[in-house]
Parts: sequence; C-alpha cells; structure tokens
Amino acid sequence: MSTWLIYALLSALTAALVAIFGKIGLQNLDANTATAIRAVIMALFLVGIVVVQGKLNLISEILANRKALLFILLSGIAGALSWLFYFLAIKHGKVSQVAPIDKLSVVFAVVLAVILFGEKISLITSAGIILITLGALMVALG
Repeated sequence: MSTWLIYALLSALTAALVAIFGKIGLQNLDANTATAIRAVIMALFLVGIVVVQGKLNLISEILANRKALLFILLSGIAGALSWLFYFLAIKHGKVSQVAPIDKLSVVFAVVLAVILFGEKISLITSAGIILITLGALMVALG
C-alpha cells in the first residue's frame, strides 16, 4: 500500500474521531469556546511533535518566506473557520448528516484545483466527483 494512501486513511479515521469526540464533548457547551480550546490543544500537541522531531529550528525558515507565510496564515484562518462551522454544525445537527456534507470539501478542493492550478481531471474523476456529491447528499438528507 502506498504511503500517501496510508496517511490519507489515517487522516479519514482521525477526522471521523473528531466528529464523534466533538459531538460528545459539545453537550451543553458553547461550540466556539470548545473549538478554541481544541485549537490550543492541537497547537501544543503539534509544537511537541516538532520539538520531538528536532525541527524547531525550521520555524525561522518558514517565517523568512513571506509568500509561504501568507498562505500558511490564510490556510490557518480557513482551517479555524472550518472548525468553527463544523463544531457548530455537529452541536446542532446529527454527525451522520454533518460529516457527509463536510466531506463535500473534496468536491470543492478538486473544483478549486482545476480553476486555480489548471489541474486536469479525467472523465472518470468527474464521474467520481459527481458520485461524491450525490453520495454525500443522499447520506445527509436521505
């Protein structure tokens, strides 16, 4: 099995746990405050990973690259907004409905990659995108 596929499957599994643990943890709590606490925990965890890997010195390299830093900043803001909306959605809705709609991010990412990066997609890929869209809607609304 390819390394990227293993990581992608682990990402999908841990993302599913975010939904489950988040739904349990949000009971009777403010979703935005809970998301902020989650973000702090994630930041501390990730800084710990960087320290353990001995890569703390690479931070200055990233800070020196203004363009990369801008897009990392924008990515962080987009990620934070995604978490805020996701936690609000699972607080007020069913995980079995919210999670499939959230996965429409796959469709949005492919469409944006075609528009912004000129990535080419095949007929099979287009069919897959349509099926993902229909599948997410069927699971969420069915």
